[in-house]
Amino acid sequence: MTPMTTEQIRALIARGKLKDTLFQAIGILCLGIGLLVIFLLVGDMLMRGLERLSLDFFTNFASRRAGESGILSAWVGTILVMFVTAMAAVPLGVAAGIYLEEYAKRNWITDIIEINITNLAAVPSIVYGLLALGIFVYTFGFGQSILSAGLTLALLILPIVIVSTREAIRSIPAMIREGSMAVGATRWQTCRYHIIPYAMPGILTGVIIGLARAIGETAPIITIGALTFIAFLPPVPFTATGTDGVSAGLFDWVMSPFTVMPIQIFNWTSRPDPAFEVNAAAAGFVLMGMVLSMNAIAIYLRYRMRKNIKW
Repeated sequence: MTPMTTEQIRALIARGKLKDTLFQAIGILCLGIGLLVIFLLVGDMLMRGLERLSLDFFTNFASRRAGESGILSAWVGTILVMFVTAMAAVPLGVAAGIYLEEYAKRNWITDIIEINITNLAAVPSIVYGLLALGIFVYTFGFGQSILSAGLTLALLILPIVIVSTREAIRSIPAMIREGSMAVGATRWQTCRYHIIPYAMPGILTGVIIGLARAIGETAPIITIGALTFIAFLPPVPFTATGTDGVSAGLFDWVMSPFTVMPIQIFNWTSRPDPAFEVNAAAAGFVLMGMVLSMNAIAIYLRYRMRKNIKW
């Protein structure tokens, strides 16, 4: 084979650099188009709903009059439902991921479990709504409550949390695990003091993705019977409810009827009055702010954890 001359090598390197430059330019162009579309959509939503973003909009209940309608019950319901979702999905999903990665034996049973978890992550959300309607609403008797909604969304994001937990654990170097066990630590001590702290930033990434998906879901919430018009809040613990003066229990709010931000937005966009579309735009901007705030808190915690890790 004839060796390449210096000119040929330089030409080959130049062609490679040209391809890299073109690929970089195409990538920047695609990124710019995506960001431009997002900017235009968010900007249009903000301009249309800016006039309704006031304190009354956050403190008023839904009303048949667009100018007096607010999102009080919707944003409170969203926070409570997401709280139940996080309390149910995160501990269970992280524990399941740790067990499958650190404790479970590698056999055909675990292979089937892994395949099913991966497939469940791609199941349409309406299927989870139908499942929850039959199990939580009717079989367990939870009714059309915050608890049913939170558990439904927990089922929805559980595969995401499990998969992200396993991937975060797999990314940890084997020498950390081997070094811990070499000095006499048990498997649980290794997980508790080494594996989980090092994997927590990656686990939080999966939790962020899961909760961001759950907070915007509408189909499963409608399926289990979320209200589209609600003018009251769940009972506050240890405060009197009704005319009998009986105080609400600590967890009575979980059995209360509810609505959430996506349902409220859906209700307003289905109204023929254009004034309700302004309310929907304002509520959509608030929902986006809630998602970004939730993600910002999780990203901050992830940053602090990564900063404290010493390899």
